[in-house]
Amino acid sequence: MKRRSTVSGKKQMIIPNCTPLQQNSSLSSSTLNNQKRSQQEALLLALLSNSAQIGILASILLLIICWLIRDSLKVKDLNGKHVFITGCDSGFGNLLAKQLDRRGFHVIAACLTENGSRELLACTSISLKTVILNLTDSSSIDNAVEFVKQETDGEGLFGLVNNAGRATPMAPTDWMQIDDFHTITDVNLMGLIEITLKLLPLLKKAKGRVVNIASVLGRLAFLGGGYCLSKWGVEAFSDILRRDMQHFGVKVSIIEPGCFKTAVTNSEVIERDLLRLWNQLTPEVRESYGDKYFVEYVRAQRFSMKRLCDSDISKVIKCMEHALIAKYPRTRYGSGWDAKFFWLPLSYAPTLLSDMMLRMLLPAPTVSRKSASCVPLDV
Repeated sequence: MKRRSTVSGKKQMIIPNCTPLQQNSSLSSSTLNNQKRSQQEALLLALLSNSAQIGILASILLLIICWLIRDSLKVKDLNGKHVFITGCDSGFGNLLAKQLDRRGFHVIAACLTENGSRELLACTSISLKTVILNLTDSSSIDNAVEFVKQETDGEGLFGLVNNAGRATPMAPTDWMQIDDFHTITDVNLMGLIEITLKLLPLLKKAKGRVVNIASVLGRLAFLGGGYCLSKWGVEAFSDILRRDMQHFGVKVSIIEPGCFKTAVTNSEVIERDLLRLWNQLTPEVRESYGDKYFVEYVRAQRFSMKRLCDSDISKVIKCMEHALIAKYPRTRYGSGWDAKFFWLPLSYAPTLLSDMMLRMLLPAPTVSRKSASCVPLDV
């Protein structure tokens, strides 16, 4: 191979003569190396990305497993613990009292009527005690609290289940009088607060727990009247109570049932109240709604109570029971498929969407229909 040299002073540099073929070969080799390096880097990034995804999934799975294990832990030595339950004439409270009695708890069941008390005593053990309680009467509450003190005999109260409540009257807001609101809030909210405050010393002594029965309508107000209002109040009171009592070892849980068939959702009682409210309306209000609205409203309520309400109330009882016996009870329990997959998700939706969905469930007044028919359309 010929070489050419250049001389600069005493130094000499030899520059090889490169043919075009050799230059192309050198460039191709460099390109291949760059491509290989790029492929290796891409592969490394892909591996790192996959590893990160696998790590995230593994972490999520581990958290779920840990939560399930933690959620399944139960309090030991529950036999003989005292639990006070309100609203035990029927429904949730009645079934919970029977189940806890079978578990060995000393159940103190508060009933509104003597008949409800007798029926419950007839099908439970001798360790279950009943007391008559009217949550709208402070003297009745005081008598019940004194009865609980005597039964617990200095041991403290392990559990308080505030289950008693009523739902009617439920109707459009301008059908209501102020007494209609008091009828519900005095039981569902003010009565619940009063009985809880008076039993707190016993609960703190036993480092017990409070289980308050709210509703999905305490998260998403839908029907007029005092029911939604009272359940929103129960949610707020429970949150405040939980934060205040955590320093004393008292745990507070909220049960949020969907629609279940109980005495509270009795369609005959609801329709009777609706008719009473409709008949006492002024002519102006009745005309603004129209007779057709009343018929359709009653039909919608009847359909929802008879067709959409779940008859299996054990779903709620399991949540109530878990809140009492779990070592780490949950803050909130959504009970029922409609609560978990419709009402509670809808409560997080934008207001525009939730209003649109809820508007579809009830009829529109006559005035609203006339206004809609008069709106000009842009074509």
